[in-house]
Amino acid sequence: MEPEIQGPKHAVMPSGDAVTNGPHESPANGSDGHEIRDLYWVFVGNQGLRAGWSVLIFYVLYSIFNRILGTVALTIDPDLAKFAFSPTVMLIGELIPFLAILGAVSVVARIEQRSPLTYNLTGPRAAIHFLTGLAAGFAGLSVLVGALSWGGWLHFGGVALDGAGMLRFGALWALAFLLVSLVEEGSFRCYLQSTLTRGINFWWALACIGAMCLRLLLNSQGQGVWGVYVIALLGLAPCLVLQWKKAAGSSFWQAAWVTSTAFGYIHTSNNGENWIGIFAAALIGFVFCVSVWATGSAWWAIGCHAAWDWAETYFYGAADSGLPAQGHYLTTSATGAVLWSGGSDGPEGSLLVIPVILLLLVAILVLYGRRRKTAALHVRTLEQAAG
Repeated sequence: MEPEIQGPKHAVMPSGDAVTNGPHESPANGSDGHEIRDLYWVFVGNQGLRAGWSVLIFYVLYSIFNRILGTVALTIDPDLAKFAFSPTVMLIGELIPFLAILGAVSVVARIEQRSPLTYNLTGPRAAIHFLTGLAAGFAGLSVLVGALSWGGWLHFGGVALDGAGMLRFGALWALAFLLVSLVEEGSFRCYLQSTLTRGINFWWALACIGAMCLRLLLNSQGQGVWGVYVIALLGLAPCLVLQWKKAAGSSFWQAAWVTSTAFGYIHTSNNGENWIGIFAAALIGFVFCVSVWATGSAWWAIGCHAAWDWAETYFYGAADSGLPAQGHYLTTSATGAVLWSGGSDGPEGSLLVIPVILLLLVAILVLYGRRRKTAALHVRTLEQAAG
């Protein structure tokens, strides 16, 4: 088997094993022929702690750690409460959830008797995939900016920094967005995608997504929430078909539906987002899930996410999810119809972001999909020969 082209081990699990909170052992039968399901069965399956309990414990621990670390940081520097989109504030602001996630994952992994790296970080050629992701993220955002400029929806100003400032802010923003990527990809494409894959089916995925949409419907205002509704609807039919056919590996895609929708959901709290920007966040979340399936780890996604944000915010000086930054290299401004320019949302709010994201998806499938298919065929041949 060629290790560099395997997907995550749990991505090939038959969907029939994904139930409620995770695959479980067949319970023993009593003298009357009925199944005996004791308290142990409620919490533990044949892969250890059931996925639902694992996610709940992770969320509680993360919330506790994040609150403690945030309180300590504000006690040391109260000015942190006055948010400014600068690299130093971002570094501190993202370091807190990063440490909270690291602590929560470490505890959950200890409970589950796993290594934290098993949450979609153990794939081969991690460095190569990370660097490839960096290149893809910068190239993808550059294509988007180029298309906006060609169409007259984005205009370039002058260079905003001198030589020393360019190097300093470039490095600081690179570190800040690496932390952003580690926090968001570590949460969604690493821990949640890995854990939900071993313990979800269509009906539980539908329940999770329905709960998110209901909460937005009851509590949110503005057009941005429609981006979540659109990605939720787009995943409905494919995931239902996978469940109906009991397709091998369907639990991975049910989990991808949930994590991608949730990724769009968390971006609805950003100021200046429109529905295209929210949908784009959810769509690229799905592309990142595909990259996990194709490469065997989340390292490509981590690199792509960091480079995309760095190019958008620092290099081109555009708004990122509605947030203009301090300390950027180039200066750009959006003009024209918001549908095409993105308006205050930045390039991610332009309709043109969708074909660019789909281009990234095609690139992943072309670069890695065929190798993965060849590896799967090779494994199947070996299994048949052994059988």
